[in-house]
Amino acid sequence: MSDIDDLMSRLPMSEIAGRLGVDEATAHSAVAQALPALVGGLEHHAGDEQGARNITGALAQHDNDLAQGQISLGDVDTADGEKIVSHIFGNKTGNVASAVSGQVPAAAVDQGLIQKLLPILAPIVMSYLASKLLKGGEGRSGGGAGDLGSILGGALGGGASGGLGSILGGVLGGGGKEGGLGDLLGGILGGRK
Repeated sequence: MSDIDDLMSRLPMSEIAGRLGVDEATAHSAVAQALPALVGGLEHHAGDEQGARNITGALAQHDNDLAQGQISLGDVDTADGEKIVSHIFGNKTGNVASAVSGQVPAAAVDQGLIQKLLPILAPIVMSYLASKLLKGGEGRSGGGAGDLGSILGGALGGGASGGLGSILGGVLGGGGKEGGLGDLLGGILGGRK
């Protein structure tokens, strides 16, 4: 089971569905598209030293128990989630939500649902990645761009060779080919420095 599957299995889909005003199947599809986008956005920013330092600092601030065990939406600070999403995607959040919502045509969800969901999921993702990064001293060695990028790629079950772009493409049906989520996020967020 990949880490994203593990995280999804612990999310309260009925609560998420209720908060979004949709059925559980739609909520599940939206989460399956939004989670990889958040991690992909973080991985994109981890491509340079300053971005990696910023993300490592943010992860340290989110080293809490939010993503441990069964997750409760009552514990999620969506105001913090809005800030996280803003740091990850900036003024491109709408573009990312639009692009991500259409990545899996058979399970496409409304762009507005993705935008409502991102701030709910962002603190959970940060807590989950913090526990992965900081567990057992991993990632404390230098927090450089390569280290953090590898950890972010590994968080979704990828190795150093495949890279997160391939994983995300596979998760969302792109199969790592040109036009997958990695390419999509790179096109929207701009090239790495």
